[in-house]
Amino acid sequence: MQAIIISVNLGDPDHDAHADEFVMLAQSAGATILDHITARRLRPDPALFIGTGKVNEIASRVQELKPGVVLFDQPLGPAQQRNLEQAFGCRVVDRVSLILDIFALRAQSHEGKLQVELAQLQHLSTRLTGMWTHLERQQGGIGIRGPGESQLELDRRMITRRVRLLRERLAKVRKQRGTQRRARMRSGVMSVSLVGYTNAGKSTLFNALTRAEAYAADKLFATLDTTVRRVWVQGAGQVVVSDTVGFIRDLPPTLIAAFRATLEETVRADLLLHVVDASSSLRDEQVVQVNKVLADINADTIPRVLVYNKIDLTDHKPRVDRDDHGTIARVLLSAQTREGLEGLRQTIVEFGQIAGNKTFNG
Repeated sequence: MQAIIISVNLGDPDHDAHADEFVMLAQSAGATILDHITARRLRPDPALFIGTGKVNEIASRVQELKPGVVLFDQPLGPAQQRNLEQAFGCRVVDRVSLILDIFALRAQSHEGKLQVELAQLQHLSTRLTGMWTHLERQQGGIGIRGPGESQLELDRRMITRRVRLLRERLAKVRKQRGTQRRARMRSGVMSVSLVGYTNAGKSTLFNALTRAEAYAADKLFATLDTTVRRVWVQGAGQVVVSDTVGFIRDLPPTLIAAFRATLEETVRADLLLHVVDASSSLRDEQVVQVNKVLADINADTIPRVLVYNKIDLTDHKPRVDRDDHGTIARVLLSAQTREGLEGLRQTIVEFGQIAGNKTFNG
């Protein structure tokens, strides 16, 4: 779909890098970018987020280029979105909705699709305009509408019913995951989860570690569904490695909540390998953003090692760094070329010893 992008600079010193990230998001959603317009604001306008002068400028470009959608690199309130759509005469999609759309596009498993749909419904229920009447056909339609009930009330009722159904199904998934996790704990198998910012190379590292063939691509949110593999690590025995969904700046809270069942693989891990794109100029900020999400899901107390990936794109050499206590704190490697993988395996062995893993065989 053809699109115009609006980036709003609210005084962020890294605005250009964030704007580039949003372009990648748009391209990941399949958008063809016709124009990229930047607006500057000290603070958002309550009605339009941007000023009326900039709105008029963008409206002229919309009339000229006739895009199918205007993509807005900020979370918009329901009223702001409606006002902008009226001003532009076309659909406006904010940052949150765009991320949700990408998740819907990428989800492959039944569980992933349920999680994405739940997040979409929770987000869009705040901006109902009668767009959800198609749910009536899915539910059968007969006997749903009450006497004198407005379309908006009907839509809300249908969404509420669907959300309840999705939560019940995801609760069953969580129970199944819990059963599988307890079985692994009883067998004494060490659990390692890969976490990190989207496109940091987690899936490529997962494949290198486990010799699996999980989908990996140079685009945002290539992986949504958690993939779990057992791998033999010399000195540590059998280890369960999980590849999880990537995080991003301003990840919608509805997505974090919906993916909680999947992210529990992270919460219950013995060791987190926090994968960082060493070649990114925003790597330090990305580490902070991932740490925030880990705190949100109560995974911030799990032992964690920073894994600086993609060193083949930098001047760094593979190495292992230790903290003042002699504990491994950082590993530099390239999942693509497999340089430094032995240092990562040694990290797993050492943390397996610290955890007193039952399968440790010396």
